[in-house]
Amino acid sequence: MHMVTVMQRGVWPLLLWPFLRTVSIPLDCQEEQGSPSRCPSISQEKLLDRVIQHAELIYRVSEESCSLFEEMFIPFQLQLQRNQAGYACITKALPLPSSKSEIQQISDKWLLHSVLMLVQSWIEPLVYLQTSLDRYDAAPDMLLNKTKWVSEKLISLEQGVVVLIKKMLDEGMLTANHSEQGLFQYDVQPEMLDSVMRDYTLFSCFKKDAHKMEAFLKLLKCRQTDKYNCA
Repeated sequence: MHMVTVMQRGVWPLLLWPFLRTVSIPLDCQEEQGSPSRCPSISQEKLLDRVIQHAELIYRVSEESCSLFEEMFIPFQLQLQRNQAGYACITKALPLPSSKSEIQQISDKWLLHSVLMLVQSWIEPLVYLQTSLDRYDAAPDMLLNKTKWVSEKLISLEQGVVVLIKKMLDEGMLTANHSEQGLFQYDVQPEMLDSVMRDYTLFSCFKKDAHKMEAFLKLLKCRQTDKYNCA
């Protein structure tokens, strides 16, 4: 028990570090009424930088969470089973660019909308993942806290991307609406092994998609500064 307490004391600063970083750098601009504004007080360049910082942190924590879940619950045999069974990512059906040539050819508008689609598609699954992890007997607090943190920051990222789209593309009618995708289906009471494998798939797929969000946003940033030399 004493060892667990000591570990928790050592873990909390690590958990709070990204939280403290992002608290000091608010991502979205809100009017007093609570609706996203055009953020006249912040430049488009700085807003894009903040969105990228947010995406970087989300990807980093998602990577840590996936590795932790894998170490705790997924023996090597089950890792092979997941690959062989063909557990599909929930965003597989989204009209996203996949190859390097496709990504280079799409417009800035589609880069931003691709990020928004990914973000919105993962909000509900991450809420489900928190509920699912609560049913695990041995789920460490670190994993629960990281998953909750990512879920909350993803909503903040969504708001920031919506504001960025308004500023860059002048799409004034666009609003944050993450419920329209409907890509994720809930089972009432899945078998334990199925539940573990599905959760593992969610962690793995979200890590990949979080990396895509970060990559798309960094490409957009590159296009703003050096349009003809972006790989």
